[in-house]
Amino acid sequence: MFNIEEELKKLPAKPGVYIMHDSHDDIIYVGKAISLKNRVRQYFQSSRNLSPKIVQMVSRIARFEYIITDSELEALVLECNLIKEHRPKYNTMLKDDKTYPYIKVTVNEPFPRILLSRKMKKDKARYFGPFTSSLAVKDTIELLQKIYKIRTCHRALPKDIGKDRPCLYFHIHQCGAPCQGYVSQEDYSVSVKGVLGFLNGNYGQVEQMLTDRMMEASEKMEYEKAMEYRDLLKSVRHVAEKQKITSSQMEDRDIIAFARADDEAVVQVFFVRGGKLIGREHFYVTGVGSDSRTEVMTAFVKQFYAGAPFVPKELLLQEPIEDEDVIIQWLSAKRGQKVTIRVPVRGRKERMVELAYENASLVLAKDSEKIKREEAKTIGAVKNIADMLDIPSIVRIEAFDISNISGYENVGSMIVYENGKPKRNAYRKFKIKSFTGQDDYRSMKEVLTRRFTHGLEERRTLEMKQGDFSMGSFSSFPDLIMMDGGRGQVNIALEVLDELHLDIPVCGMVKDDNHRTRGLYYHNVEIPIDKDSESFKLITRIQDEAHRFAIEYHRNLRGKTQVRSILDDIEGIGPARRKALLRHFGEIGKISTASVEDLAAVDTMNENAARSVYKFFHQNEPARKV
Repeated sequence: MFNIEEELKKLPAKPGVYIMHDSHDDIIYVGKAISLKNRVRQYFQSSRNLSPKIVQMVSRIARFEYIITDSELEALVLECNLIKEHRPKYNTMLKDDKTYPYIKVTVNEPFPRILLSRKMKKDKARYFGPFTSSLAVKDTIELLQKIYKIRTCHRALPKDIGKDRPCLYFHIHQCGAPCQGYVSQEDYSVSVKGVLGFLNGNYGQVEQMLTDRMMEASEKMEYEKAMEYRDLLKSVRHVAEKQKITSSQMEDRDIIAFARADDEAVVQVFFVRGGKLIGREHFYVTGVGSDSRTEVMTAFVKQFYAGAPFVPKELLLQEPIEDEDVIIQWLSAKRGQKVTIRVPVRGRKERMVELAYENASLVLAKDSEKIKREEAKTIGAVKNIADMLDIPSIVRIEAFDISNISGYENVGSMIVYENGKPKRNAYRKFKIKSFTGQDDYRSMKEVLTRRFTHGLEERRTLEMKQGDFSMGSFSSFPDLIMMDGGRGQVNIALEVLDELHLDIPVCGMVKDDNHRTRGLYYHNVEIPIDKDSESFKLITRIQDEAHRFAIEYHRNLRGKTQVRSILDDIEGIGPARRKALLRHFGEIGKISTASVEDLAAVDTMNENAARSVYKFFHQNEPARKV
């Protein structure tokens, strides 16, 4: 048994990372400390200076562990890695885990290539970016191939010159084929210089070159070639327009600001490379409800740059960050050069940060509207259903359905919706075991009995272990059960619940003659629903999802057993009689509706075999005599 008071006494006064676990042994928080002894003990002292989120986290701690490091910098790196790996519930979390594309020019090779790369390696190649769109990177590479005829292949040159035929790019005029010796290394180097100049933002030289070539081709009346150069020129100007000058000092910097609402924040990052704004991207951060602005910015910077392959020379931030000296040391080590962090308060840099904030606010406002619409479709719809049925509150809804074909491979489905959204990891499948043949009521009784019997057994086990009911597969019980049908299905469910001494509201999802949802059957009354309401749409979604899940399971089982026949399950029917029946009737459906007389008339069949087949397909009907 973990004794927190005793373990607190053993904490060392050294830098490191501490890891908090709950009663399920899940990691719920990761933090770093200059002194583990001082930092971890603070959580278990007076809660006056702790945020509500941390107070809640502390109440769930069952045990903690720690890892000692040599320095605070090592602790920072380890903390970032552990947060990214485990995504603890109470850490402020960056939701996006994107990798950005770069343009890589392999200047370390005799005949450099131009490639898309998602990682920056210490391989002496030149990297440009990051870009926010891989499509933009591909378009730029294609443009440079057309202008400068640079290769993209993986051939080892000059060693492999002349060993193989030129590739397609040579034939479509996007590569000069250095692999054939058609381009000297000196001429190829001139083209590479042009590529590097373009990627560094020197568009004027390329524009002039293409303009001259276009005019020359036009004068020679080579109009097709002139149109080619015209199109290239348009593409270059398009790229140039997208990269706005933000500074004449040619620096690399990221500009970061955020807007927040409730428990979520949107962080906007502007990427400036070589003094040009090459792109922007927004990110979502969750769990910020009671965090200070400084804490939000600190969490973002640590998590974003832990996974970023490129660190710019300067970060312009909207808010100051905690542990700034250590973070600067960490970022400088990643970059290989000194990195500076600034919070500008006036001038052009402050205006850029303000612009990033305005962009973040716009995204957040747009998302807030989307969230409101989503809540109306989910939480709002559930609340309306609760009001309609006079139930205090509904969080979890379970719906059940049965699927079979003429009683073959009876299966049941259980789907779960929480707060109006499907919780797919809680869905369950049931293969009917107690009988064969078609009887939906009997099948549903077995499914419900198994579901809630398992749940009660799990609850007893968890109570003995003092565990949370949410730990089990079946121990979380619904606030409402929805049956795919009316009075009959509801009565079956109520009968099972009564036998197990459970009190859970049950309603039926009633359909009209066209198999469309019509209303709810509850307490022996059918309640009509406004077909334009969100609650009606939610009920329809639940009904359709229960049906889909049951049919999908049934289809999978049929797929696994498609080499056998339903007739194999009938006593007295072997391979010879099965073939004879199928040859005579053509399909299972006709066999299932045939009379005993018709079945007995089939070659190899007798009266007993015919009765077995008839009985299998008509479980609840008496067989007629021949």
